[in-house]
Amino acid sequence: MTNPWAEKTAPSIDDFEQIAAAAWETLPQQFRELAGNVPCAVSDFPDEETITEMELETEFDILGLFRGVGLPQGGAMPVTGQLPNQVWLYRRPILDYWAESEDGETLGEIITHVLVHEIGHHFGFSDEDMEAIEALAVLEDKD
Repeated sequence: MTNPWAEKTAPSIDDFEQIAAAAWETLPQQFRELAGNVPCAVSDFPDEETITEMELETEFDILGLFRGVGLPQGGAMPVTGQLPNQVWLYRRPILDYWAESEDGETLGEIITHVLVHEIGHHFGFSDEDMEAIEALAVLEDKD
């Protein structure tokens, strides 16, 4: 008997980008319009600068990061020499979180959560605001 998992591999960075794009589409239109074109990048782990800056014990201690200047901190207008705002998703930590999750969350739900949370930082949303946006995304996704 062949093991059905023998041919399975972990989702690649490209897979994550596709899942993130699909997750983005499930977010409420008003949120997507507000967020505009904040790009999302996927890498396996945060870079050394991020690990040091965030004082992480390991590279697995962070699922995603909004990198830039959020609107509450005056990030509406780019400053010369400032890198553009960007959201990072970290594939390996997200996969570990998913594997260890006992809540039955799908990988797509976790990626949606990280996207909303990180973009929410850009706009200064409260945790309650972000939870409401996620709930709407889950509702739209199940329709």
